[in-house]
Amino acid sequence: MPGFLETLPLHTITAVYGEAGLRDRFSREILRFPEPDWRRLSTALALASDLHRQDRRVSEPTINHLLRVTLRVMCHYRVDDVDVLVAALLHDSVEDHPADLAGDGHGRGDPREAALDVLEAEFGPRVAGLVRAVTNPVYDRGGDVHAQYRAHVAESLDRNPSARIIKVSDFTDNGVGLMHTTGPKVRKLARKYRPLVPPLRELVNRPDTPLEAQVKQHITGQLDRADERFAAVFSATPAQGYSPGGSHP
Repeated sequence: MPGFLETLPLHTITAVYGEAGLRDRFSREILRFPEPDWRRLSTALALASDLHRQDRRVSEPTINHLLRVTLRVMCHYRVDDVDVLVAALLHDSVEDHPADLAGDGHGRGDPREAALDVLEAEFGPRVAGLVRAVTNPVYDRGGDVHAQYRAHVAESLDRNPSARIIKVSDFTDNGVGLMHTTGPKVRKLARKYRPLVPPLRELVNRPDTPLEAQVKQHITGQLDRADERFAAVFSATPAQGYSPGGSHP
């Protein structure tokens, strides 16, 4: 892989070099960590890769999303907290593959709790707590699922400042994905994500959110642009469609 990967936006790496490019960027970035931390990050990526090996998000493997979320936290948010980075790699593991992660340990109990126990045993209680904070609960399908999603995000992130970092990177990556989605699904996703912009903006800018002031300003600008794009989705008629623009890291 070319050495200038470090200079490219994450979605450009994805578009040009795919999963191999993102993995190469990740392998370069983690070299600055001490060996025990480097190994923890490599172990977390290996586990995420195994759990999500058959998963896809639209036209790409799910591991691309997990790598971008983590690389964004590491490179653009300037976070070297290894627990946060490990949790970012594994942030979808309990929600998507609880039984696979728990193995035979869940028995007849809740596989999500058993999966979190596995993460705690492997990576420590803080990683498990961060993953729990960004894992969506099982929703009541008889109610407004999107409203339940927003309530969960607000409540869980209120209590866990470091989890806000993972969620806003996840939100940014999902928002970029929406910009490349076509058809009726675009408006459905915009309805889900747009109401999250104000609470995420407020949470990110709280004094206890462990990000540099410049990074908070950067993220706030991204959230403002996302809100504008969501508004454009709603203002476009079905005949007009929606034409994305701009770029994200």
